[in-house]
Amino acid sequence: MSKLDAVVVGSGPNGLSAAITLARAGLRVQVLEAHAETGGATQTRELTLPGFKNDWGSAIHPLAVASPAFRQWPLHAFGLDWVYPESPAAHTLWPASTGGVLLERSLDATADGLGRDGPTWKRLFGPLLHDWEGLLHDILRPLLRIPAHPITLAQFGLRGLPSAHAVAGLFQTPEARGLWAGLAAHTTLPLTTAGTSAMTLVLGLLAHAVGWPFPKGGAQAIPRAMQAYLEFLGGEVITGVSVQRPQDLPDARVVLVDSSPAVLLRLLGERAPASYRAALERFKYGPGVQKFDYALSGPVPWLDERVFRSATVHIGGTLEEVTESEANHAGRIAPRPFVLAAQQSLFDPSRAPAGKQTFWAYSHVPNGNSVDIRPQVEAQIERFAPGFSERILARTVTTAPQVQAFSPVMQGGDLNGGAATLWQLLARPNLALTPYRTPVRGFYLCSSSTPPGGGVHGMAGYHAALTALHDEFGLREFGLRETP
Repeated sequence: MSKLDAVVVGSGPNGLSAAITLARAGLRVQVLEAHAETGGATQTRELTLPGFKNDWGSAIHPLAVASPAFRQWPLHAFGLDWVYPESPAAHTLWPASTGGVLLERSLDATADGLGRDGPTWKRLFGPLLHDWEGLLHDILRPLLRIPAHPITLAQFGLRGLPSAHAVAGLFQTPEARGLWAGLAAHTTLPLTTAGTSAMTLVLGLLAHAVGWPFPKGGAQAIPRAMQAYLEFLGGEVITGVSVQRPQDLPDARVVLVDSSPAVLLRLLGERAPASYRAALERFKYGPGVQKFDYALSGPVPWLDERVFRSATVHIGGTLEEVTESEANHAGRIAPRPFVLAAQQSLFDPSRAPAGKQTFWAYSHVPNGNSVDIRPQVEAQIERFAPGFSERILARTVTTAPQVQAFSPVMQGGDLNGGAATLWQLLARPNLALTPYRTPVRGFYLCSSSTPPGGGVHGMAGYHAALTALHDEFGLREFGLRETP
């Protein structure tokens, strides 16, 4: 009677999503987390000075509000409130006083701001926006499935298979080309890589469909609400427990691992077939990040006042500058790196003491790079916000190796849990119809190293849990619209 139905190793959004899905089916579930807090990289801490709340990892969450799994759960009843800035994102251009461009929630308003490129932007996103929920249903899962919305998926594929740099050629103005490039830089891959338009499209589509909000009080609000809901369902979360070996696992019918393929292989031990072990060992990671958290005496002094309308800022300049920056991950650091930044405290006063501000930023670096690129990053911010450095009260720099030390799923500082190449969108972490399932019965992988990859959406954990319910418990009625 003491045996668990399921144990989940790791309490990131995917691990908690898996646990909730299992608990909703009536299973006895336990989550084990090595850190003192749940959430994985979705945490909020006083990283600089007392009273300044910076998000340790993820900061802006369009995928969370759009997630088919999260949308069916009453997380708002457990303390999750969203803050919606006026504009989803701003992209800085030169001259900084007049050259910026905004990604607006409205497709029409965005198009109006792009001048003669407005009609092209609408033709690119409009057809996808009509059935954005159906599109997410088909892409936020393993791709080797019969699509439920084939026409929308085909339209997405035609637009998403080319490189982001190739699609940028559809635009004529520096504003549209820069805005597209800033979205494309989220892929962490060179913009000339085939398939980088896919994630670029998804991010722009989410801006128009649901916005780019963030949780009030900090990203930690997401896992806290998920944990509270899980406990309401009867699940259990135990923190401060490190699971390194098979002997560290409690007796349970199924085990779901929200961590890296390497951690999974350690837990499988000699039970893992050589072919499966070899496949997972070939799994590739993308560039890492170096992250910068600031406590500021006041708002970032942007030359372009329109930037104050958004919590998300793409500091990158022209398409050519962003392309150069994102092409250098395997070699030298670009002198003008693309900087992805967030200024949540402008819209959420609970993040900082009265009159003060927080600022969150990161740039991509070669995987595992430990060289401090702070001078280049702050020079790039100063380019568009002269006087920024004078407002810094304190800063914390987190290198790519330090990111990995916090969570093994982010090898070399790769926030996506593995490179998002076309091949690894299909084979993540190996080529299989149901990649969550392992050759060892009862063991499943549910991290961002499985489909659909990185981001705070919980869909990897959700689909892995559905697979376990189908395989081990014969339950088929807990999915949104399908069974594994």
